[in-house]
Amino acid sequence: MAFGYLAIGLLVGFLVGLTGVGGGSLMTPLLVFLFRFKPVVAVGTDLLFAAITKCGGVLVHHGKHKSVHWRIVALMSLGSIPGSLLTLMVLRQYARVGDAQNRIISVSLGVALILTALAQLVRGRLQRMAMARVPDASSQNSFRSSVTVAAGFLIGTLVTLSSVGAGALGTIALLVLYPRMPTLQVVGTDLSFAIPLTLVAGLGHLQLGNVNISLLGSLLVGSLPGIWVGSLLSAKVPDRFLRPILASVLFVVGLKLVM
Repeated sequence: MAFGYLAIGLLVGFLVGLTGVGGGSLMTPLLVFLFRFKPVVAVGTDLLFAAITKCGGVLVHHGKHKSVHWRIVALMSLGSIPGSLLTLMVLRQYARVGDAQNRIISVSLGVALILTALAQLVRGRLQRMAMARVPDASSQNSFRSSVTVAAGFLIGTLVTLSSVGAGALGTIALLVLYPRMPTLQVVGTDLSFAIPLTLVAGLGHLQLGNVNISLLGSLLVGSLPGIWVGSLLSAKVPDRFLRPILASVLFVVGLKLVM
């Protein structure tokens, strides 16, 4: 089993490096369906996995590329952290009611995967529509700031329930709200926003007993070389070919979880 966990970490790391799709949308379904972990354990473990692995990406984007828009990170975190904490309070109550917590998280995971799949298919069109309406890259006004906080709250709630969405849905929110922001800055800002969210949510799940520490260690060891190799190959694989395939797989898995 330890070898299997290393292998799944390697596979997910490779696919994340290759496609840029968030690890939660790939890791959590594999833990549930392939290794038969309960959804609550898969989600809790993956949240801490995401918090740790994303730190390396932020160090590169902030230190080398200077591509993190910290004001937007702060606005999204202003919504996502309360959303996560409120969701953890609800999960704590359901933890006392038999298997209800598992069912809630299973359905939430399915919904998040379906939304992620749809987001992969329509992100280009959404960005073009938003660019036609928004005049500049990142100017702030009170309305856009409020919508950014609200988007953070919704993503924080969904990520805490499913471990899915900080990457894919966070990127979509940034592309729609700030469509003229450079792609590199979108990636760096989304990675930075995801770290405090997944850390708070992951620690909350750890307190609820939903994190498998030995599994977490094996996944981290496997993911590091996978991300490196996938990143090297990402420029050689056509995005228009990979994205529909990934979206189709995530959509089918999401439907299975919901039903």
